[in-house]
Amino acid sequence: MDLIIPTISMGLLWSLLAIGVYITFRVLDIADLTVEGSFPLGAATAATALVAGWSPLPAMLAAAFAGMLGGVVTGLLCTKLKIPALLSGILTMIALYSVNLRIMGKANVSLLQVDTVFSLYAVEALSPAGMSLLVGLIAVLLIAVACYLFFGTEIGAAIRATGSNPNMIRANGINTDITIILGLLLSNGLVALSGALVAQANGFADVGMGVGTIVIGLASVIIGEVLFGTRSFKNCLLSVIGG
Repeated sequence: MDLIIPTISMGLLWSLLAIGVYITFRVLDIADLTVEGSFPLGAATAATALVAGWSPLPAMLAAAFAGMLGGVVTGLLCTKLKIPALLSGILTMIALYSVNLRIMGKANVSLLQVDTVFSLYAVEALSPAGMSLLVGLIAVLLIAVACYLFFGTEIGAAIRATGSNPNMIRANGINTDITIILGLLLSNGLVALSGALVAQANGFADVGMGVGTIVIGLASVIIGEVLFGTRSFKNCLLSVIGG
């Protein structure tokens, strides 16, 4: 149990990243490498805000907003400048490395003796690993329900249709540029939120912590789909989290 609980709790925090990758990789049918920049962007923004005295919840909202801006930049490069989606993600990812250094002022920010979401709202009966598990469960539940409800709306359906058949959705009068930007915005917002939570769980934010995150996200999506299936959108969300 000493190994299982911390592993599951950390997996839950990373599953928000997996949901973000799922939105671009499966829903929009785009391989978005912005993830490797927006994940440490969320961590850097949250860590810097926490050290400056912010409460954990506003700090995480700021991190999610910063990630959304990164997604918008990739979307604009892809739709307005007609740069291929893969290259757009790479350009933004490289640019965000400098942005993250600028936000933190150095390569690493420690969160020791700083109030985080795990310490500020700590429950006496729970160990640090148990508290991490509780926060992860709450975060994943809220995000999964919000995503399920959003993608059932007209705008959400338009985003899903953009990935499935862009020609058809354009013929129905939908501006696919807007749906692509919106999808990238949501995806990178979730990735940055995951980065903020992981940084608080680890006790530090590092400029290099985004290396390999796209592989983790894609592995979660593919493994989850193989193990749990893709019968419906709700099933896909649960599969990604399980993966």
